[in-house]
Amino acid sequence: MAEEVKKNLKKFAEETEIKVARSVLRWKYNKEGRQMPSEHQLDNDSRRVASKAHQVIAKRGKSVWNELKAVYFKSGRKKGDRDE
Repeated sequence: MAEEVKKNLKKFAEETEIKVARSVLRWKYNKEGRQMPSEHQLDNDSRRVASKAHQVIAKRGKSVWNELKAVYFKSGRKKGDRDE
C-alpha cells in the first residue's frame, strides 16, 4: 500500500507541475499580447516546460547537496559522525 500512495503522490505532483506551467504560459501569452495556441499545443508546451523545470531543479539540487557534503567533510567530519 505504501508504494501505491507514493505512486499517487508522484502523479499528483507531476500533474500540479504541468498545471502551474500551463498557467505561467497562459499569463505570458496574455502579457505579450500574443495569440493563445490551441489547447493541444498549450498542453504539449506545458508538459515540456514542466519536464525541463523538473530536470533543472533535480540537477541543481544534486549540485547543492554535493557542495554541502564537500564542506561537511572538509571540516574534519567523517561519514557516520553525528551531532548529538
